Amino acid sequence: MSTGFVSAAYIIAAILFIFSLAGLSKQETAKRGNVFGMVGMGIALFVTVFGPNTHGLVWILIAMVIGAAIGIHRAQKVEMTQMPELIAILHSFVGLAAVLVGYNSYIEPGDVAADMHTIHMVEVYLGIFIGAVTFTGSIVAFGKLNGKISSKPLSLPHKHKLNLAALVVSLLLMFCFLSADGSAWGTMCLLIMTVIALAFGWHLVASIGGADMPVVISMLNSYSGWAAAATGFMLSNDLLIVIGALVGSSGAILSYIMCKAMNRSFISVIAGGFGAAPAAAGEEVTGEHKEIQAAELAAMLKDASSVIITPGYGMAVAQAQYPVAELTQKLRAAGVEVRFGIHPVAGRLPGHMNVLLAEAKVPYDIVLEMDEINDDFADTDVVLVIGANDTVNPAAATDPSSPIAGMPVLHVWEAKNVIVFKRSMSAGYAGVQNPLFFNDNSYMYFGDAKDKVPEILQHL
Repeated sequence: MSTGFVSAAYIIAAILFIFSLAGLSKQETAKRGNVFGMVGMGIALFVTVFGPNTHGLVWILIAMVIGAAIGIHRAQKVEMTQMPELIAILHSFVGLAAVLVGYNSYIEPGDVAADMHTIHMVEVYLGIFIGAVTFTGSIVAFGKLNGKISSKPLSLPHKHKLNLAALVVSLLLMFCFLSADGSAWGTMCLLIMTVIALAFGWHLVASIGGADMPVVISMLNSYSGWAAAATGFMLSNDLLIVIGALVGSSGAILSYIMCKAMNRSFISVIAGGFGAAPAAAGEEVTGEHKEIQAAELAAMLKDASSVIITPGYGMAVAQAQYPVAELTQKLRAAGVEVRFGIHPVAGRLPGHMNVLLAEAKVPYDIVLEMDEINDDFADTDVVLVIGANDTVNPAAATDPSSPIAGMPVLHVWEAKNVIVFKRSMSAGYAGVQNPLFFNDNSYMYFGDAKDKVPEILQHL
């Protein structure tokens, strides 16, 4: 296989990756986007493994078979609710790979031109630093998502100063590393920096609360992309550089969009300085809630002309998307207009609710984003809030002292009737009580959504 053929295959793979990102931007084309990505990665792997510069082919193939077997096994067992933590742990693999490649490139730099030596050493240093931060940060995110690590933000004394000190010391060590030029002292500087970067990545994500993990996942996605790009520079692999840049930039853009949706500062996310609730406690929420039973709710839905369903992570945990889809189908068959309102950070991953609804065969055209549907709540007869809390909290729009003040939310309280599906009256991930529960037009429908939605269907 010639070098020219490999370069041409890399160009085709890069174009397919761009098509993949474009396809993933819409639900209707997401499946096609995934296919483009898989084909592109297949081409990239094939020409890289069987390319002219590859050595130890047997060992590489053995590693690929083992890795593929583990990946297929895990992918078949993972539930959709576990997808965020799976993505987090996969990011850690990218970070670890960048660290290992960095050390390998330092020990055996290969044919590096004399005038490129310093640049190569900078690439090695930065690649290891970004990879180490991504590795431990992703492991902490995985632990927070699956409950092995407390979702509460870690708050060490002077945590921002510790983060700044880690960056400054790492920068100074880089200059020492470059001036030492491969000596034992240079190796020691690299090792010390790696330890600092591992601790920095752990502290950076540990300082962020569990409610903000969706932003952290997209942020780590960006970090893993830049780690891959750094690996590409170290290996002189153009495709890795392109892929890393695509993943890094798209992850950063997604993080910015999600920060805007949560009224967070993008800079504070990068600094790991958010996650704890502000000092203000917000207005005390008092009142009595009203409960509704399946028969009453069925009658209300039957008489409605328009219904909006706003799902949250609770629907994913209950795996209630299938009965919800059946309810939607039955109401639409009866002439009721049914639509879904999706908050940008509903669930624990961007697009989480969209994927669940698509999995249950809910038509794409009735699943709308927050900005598309927010003005329609005032003209809606019934809103079903299924497993959502902070994303429908009116305090964000009405209480300036609330910890979530300014966060864009779905204006469900403007509808004629609001039915809240919850297991209890507990607060959401932000730890803020929701005054929606006590509104005159709100009713609580207690229980597991997977069991309670079929009860409504029976009465319908």
